[in-house]
Amino acid sequence: MFDYLIVGAGFAGSVLAERLANGSDKKVLICDKRPHIAGNAYDFYNDEGILIHKYGPHIFHTNSKDVFDYLSEFTEWRTYEHRVLASVDGMLVPMPINLDTINKLYGLNLTAFEVEDFLASLAEPCDQIKTSEDVVVSKVGRELYEKFFRNYTRKQWGLDPSELDASVTSRVPTRTTRDDRYFTDSYQAMPKHGYTRMFEKMLDHPNIKIMLNCDYQEIIEEIPFRELIYTGPIDAFFNYRYGKLPYRSLEFKHETHDMEQFQSAPVVNYPNEQAFTRITEFKYLTGQEHKKTSIVYEFPRAEGDPYYPVPRKENADLYAKYKTLADARSDVRFVGRLATYRYYNMDQIVAQALTEYGKMVGKKRQEAAAAKAAVGNSNGSSASVQTLNNAHLS
Repeated sequence: MFDYLIVGAGFAGSVLAERLANGSDKKVLICDKRPHIAGNAYDFYNDEGILIHKYGPHIFHTNSKDVFDYLSEFTEWRTYEHRVLASVDGMLVPMPINLDTINKLYGLNLTAFEVEDFLASLAEPCDQIKTSEDVVVSKVGRELYEKFFRNYTRKQWGLDPSELDASVTSRVPTRTTRDDRYFTDSYQAMPKHGYTRMFEKMLDHPNIKIMLNCDYQEIIEEIPFRELIYTGPIDAFFNYRYGKLPYRSLEFKHETHDMEQFQSAPVVNYPNEQAFTRITEFKYLTGQEHKKTSIVYEFPRAEGDPYYPVPRKENADLYAKYKTLADARSDVRFVGRLATYRYYNMDQIVAQALTEYGKMVGKKRQEAAAAKAAVGNSNGSSASVQTLNNAHLS
């Protein structure tokens, strides 16, 4: 008898499995439809021996010390501050827009004080910020909106920014300094040996069993358990009773090139000219030294694996109906990006899972992250995780 059946071996499911096993000595079965753990953060060495992210770049950053400290139990870190260039008007310029972006784009030599006035002269005041278009135009004006945001957003979301919630473009700042870091969080780092290795250590406990290539509906009547934790799409759980929740998907085109460096930045965005949105070169992210290099192109798609909940009011209203159904199920806990229809970063999912575990054991998140079970130990090696070691990281 398992205490918990957890559906999904990404961040939400794996953090809860680890906490329940290590913190509460519970027996956990975690299952996933995919042939691997780590969810969308899964990385592996390709045929050329280069560590790549199968589902596009995953850059870890957080302002939460307890989240960073928790994950540090399972990985060493490589300090990494992410940088992005955008291909605009035949030039590669820093993104988010900063002082250097403006000076290069317009052939100017403004100071930080002058560029603030320059952007203010371009900005179009907006009485009420409702959409993603409003956010950008009110900060930097219509010309920069057209150059950097409008077409990129159309490709990414299949909608014009004027049709999207303000939260989408609010995630991207505008700076008047030369700071070209994409993120400014207190903790910015990459797992030293990759995400998959971190997940393997997280799930390395004799109380945790793993089933891959497994739809939970195939086993739910066969394997006894006391409580279900579900991290998949909430609409699918309820058999799309109110219709499908809209998601955007991605198609990835991976390539390896016989050169040490392909491009001049970890990520180059292509807002306008191309069908793809960006190209990522993985060696920047991982710090790996190799005579060849691997890249990935990202093509947004309407169909495929669900990656991004589409932030529009009507979608939030539809999710609210499913949440009402979920709240009525005392036997199931819904956790994670898909189960709560949220556009979460990795650290936010970890925080949500730790908070959920805290609720289960009556502790605050910081205490829940550090709790250890009174019985049992974490020195055993799960056979299923050991098999993954051989299969995926040889």
